[in-house]
Amino acid sequence: MAQVTITAADGGSFSAYLASPAGGSGPGIVVAQEIFGVNQVMRNICDGLAAQGYFAICPDIFWRQEPGIDITDQSEAEWAKAFELYQGFNEDLGIEDLKAALAFLRGHAGVGPKVGSIGYCLGGKLAYLMATRSDADAAVSYYGVAIEKALKERGNIKAPLLMHVAEKDQFVPPEAQAEIRSSLMGNPWVTIHTYTGMDHAFCRVGGEHYDQANADQANQRSADFLKTHLS
Repeated sequence: MAQVTITAADGGSFSAYLASPAGGSGPGIVVAQEIFGVNQVMRNICDGLAAQGYFAICPDIFWRQEPGIDITDQSEAEWAKAFELYQGFNEDLGIEDLKAALAFLRGHAGVGPKVGSIGYCLGGKLAYLMATRSDADAAVSYYGVAIEKALKERGNIKAPLLMHVAEKDQFVPPEAQAEIRSSLMGNPWVTIHTYTGMDHAFCRVGGEHYDQANADQANQRSADFLKTHLS
């Protein structure tokens, strides 16, 4: 497990957390962070993916605003900071940075033959956009926020996309969920699972809405999906 530096497409550089599999080779996964930065939750996700045999990299996509954000969801002050960063985040540049991380993995020793993307919350939408804007071989979106605003890009999806939707997501109202389903369910590349009664971030270990049974189910579906499409 290490910190690495990635060169941005438009100049500058940013850091990323890279977890590597014990065997030294395997597919790659770009992990798109939540609004709390590259924190312990994100690092644990990368480590878990490495234990499954993947190179997992989580880039600091807030670096243009404030490098090195590493906060939690455990205090009002941290939530306020997270929402401030979210409101100031440039989504288009963030996708370019994730694509740079994808390219970094493709060129990293031992990685291959395929590289995918996975994201949570803010990163859940970015994972959807990686499916529409990048050459990722597969993507997984956990409770992405504001995906309904980017559905015009759905025709660009040309690789498998798995989406986990929380039925009671406080940030994704029922009408938005219905719009997402009606727009994407006809696409043979897209699989959507909805988790009954779950609120946003039900897979975030230690979070207010964490639900182990549903998290385990979603994570197993992701593991099976990634093994199928990245191996």
